[in-house]
Amino acid sequence: MDSKQAYLQCLEKLIWAMGRLKSEVEPNELARIAELIVQPMTGSWRFFHTPEHIFDVGGNEDAIEVLAALFHDIVYVQVDRSINFNVSYYVTPVTKEVNKQLQIREQSELSADGAFEMVMLVFGFVPGEVLNPFSGQNEFLSALVAAKALEPFLKREQLLQITACIEATIPFRAAERGVTVSQRLYDRLQAINSLFNLSLTDEQMRETIKKAVRISNRDVISFAHQSSAHFLANTWNLLPETNHNLTCCGFYTVRDYRVALLKMEGFLSYLQPEVIFRQFEGCPDDRTYQRWETTAKYNLEIAKLYLGCKLAAIALLEALSSGLGIDVSLAMMMGEIPERAAGCVRLESFFPETEKHYKPQSNLESDVLNLLENGRAKSTSNSDLENSPLATFMVKIVGFDEMRHQRDRAKEFFKQNLGADDFISDFNPIVTEIVVDSILKLFESRKSAIYRYYQLISELKSKPQTNFPVRPSL
Repeated sequence: MDSKQAYLQCLEKLIWAMGRLKSEVEPNELARIAELIVQPMTGSWRFFHTPEHIFDVGGNEDAIEVLAALFHDIVYVQVDRSINFNVSYYVTPVTKEVNKQLQIREQSELSADGAFEMVMLVFGFVPGEVLNPFSGQNEFLSALVAAKALEPFLKREQLLQITACIEATIPFRAAERGVTVSQRLYDRLQAINSLFNLSLTDEQMRETIKKAVRISNRDVISFAHQSSAHFLANTWNLLPETNHNLTCCGFYTVRDYRVALLKMEGFLSYLQPEVIFRQFEGCPDDRTYQRWETTAKYNLEIAKLYLGCKLAAIALLEALSSGLGIDVSLAMMMGEIPERAAGCVRLESFFPETEKHYKPQSNLESDVLNLLENGRAKSTSNSDLENSPLATFMVKIVGFDEMRHQRDRAKEFFKQNLGADDFISDFNPIVTEIVVDSILKLFESRKSAIYRYYQLISELKSKPQTNFPVRPSL
């Protein structure tokens, strides 16, 4: 979706939502808000948190949910490496940068602002608080922008509901002392409703939490995708957002790729399926909630084994390339991505056929081998192959248990607790020999491609020198 299409769809949703909330807004004001939203969402680093994502998260049935979703990712500092200039208009009066961290200004630096105070209370933040990028910073700033941009057109009760929905998109939070995230948010809504003398009834506040739950669940629904190939494709869209080197037209290093995989594998290995989805007073129903959690648990197991195999494979490449330097490109070791260089020769072109290869021992192993061999679903970013030929080849020879073992050794290698030679020496020699031989053949093919120019040079040298321009004297 290009920026013009995103702008028109965003404007259409704003018009619809404001109409449902019976708010009369001049068309030029809605156009300004649509532009405010779309500009950062179509930034050069956005591959997952895009306009399509915010449209999906909002659904199409509830105006509060639609508005909350439109704003909920408008600030994403880790991805954008900054805050959009137009968005910063709402952020800088109440925040500042201290020691490379964003911080809410001290009380003495803040002007009286009921909407801002309400947003702080919804998030449980206080003046002077240092914002944590992984614990609500982006959601808080996004909610602030939403509240201030919509304040002239909506009632404070509506702004509170929108802010609560955005707060709920802070992901992966466990219950504290038996009190769920949604229950804590409901308790804060009650206190804020009383403090600001708002008119929300208890039923309306409970419905607001259900709206927030729906928003939160749609934000992470890819974890419950019935196709692990699509779940992994969404995961791959996240990689270039926080690993910007991977967007350099495929010219990233072996180490760049390994660092991105290692971060994602570490995150997914730590993530517990129980904290992905939310439920509040039967929303969603138990059957749906359990199905999502069960599917997410399986997708996480798929991802951990899949990424572990890719880490073992990239570790072998990194160890083998260590003698060439630390900035060796992945394309140099593996070959160009076919979509970027038609007819290119790749490393796997030199792998021999495996007549008797490893047979998966479980449905999990069978699914992972299929994903490695045949590929994930298509990702937004085209800077990586969907399939994994090197990891596939290694699995077929040594099996998954050995790949798990090598994944653990790879992590020691990455920490420099193992040297490159030590790591290679304990690898299956059949795999190592074939990979080394294939790399040499890949390099030889490049040498041949360059060597043919000798013939061209010889032909040029044999021609009369008058055909060559005279070099100017220096």
